[in-house]
Amino acid sequence: MTVLRETWIVFNRAMRLSLRNPMWSILMLSQPLMYLFLFGPLLKPITAQISEGATTNAYQVFIPGLIVQLGMFGAMFVGFGLIAEYRAGVIEADRVTPASRMALMAGRVLRDVVVLVAQSALLLVAAIPLGLRAPWKGVLLSLVIVALLGATFASLSYSVALITKSEDALAPLLNGIAMPLLLLSGILLPMQIGPTWLQRLSDISPLKHVVNGVRAMFRGEVASSPALWGLFWVVLLTVVGLTVGARTFKKESA
Repeated sequence: MTVLRETWIVFNRAMRLSLRNPMWSILMLSQPLMYLFLFGPLLKPITAQISEGATTNAYQVFIPGLIVQLGMFGAMFVGFGLIAEYRAGVIEADRVTPASRMALMAGRVLRDVVVLVAQSALLLVAAIPLGLRAPWKGVLLSLVIVALLGATFASLSYSVALITKSEDALAPLLNGIAMPLLLLSGILLPMQIGPTWLQRLSDISPLKHVVNGVRAMFRGEVASSPALWGLFWVVLLTVVGLTVGARTFKKESA
């Protein structure tokens, strides 16, 4: 109960900071919205081809990739904020408190998850007038997946930030990881339409299976093999991310 209370205190502080300066959250949402309005309509004539006949709704193919992208990129760069707090002496102040090191990380991660789920919900609402139609069960499960992805990448981002303590080192490292993940996950277009060698190469990316799972959920196939595999991979990634983040936070904040 003490850890939960301390997590809530850290979350409240982090959430207040985000609400006082919402520009970062707005900027992170602007990119998926531009993809939605400027790229999404281009997929309508080729929906049957890119979905292999699974659906005639282009946004059932495109929106799942966008919300996975939001969950990934929206959390991947939160470590920059932690570096700023480190330089401002906030982390040093945290170290002298009796608060649990797990709570210091969990409160920040919870803030990031709440922001990402809110952004994803707004993105889904914006897609409805454009033609998005999806069962509510699939939509709710997709928001759960966004929350888990956010927790995963936020924890890992904080870990790397605590280790590097430098924006100059963090930026190229994250960008070097983000680009292959984006290209091999099938976020913008399903990997099934690519050549065989590219499909086999993309199989090593867990995010490809997550994206395929969310697309299956948007078609109403919540108990299908792609959906279950997507849930499996996102849960596994979350466990790994939270474990690494907790250990790094305890070690660096000791």
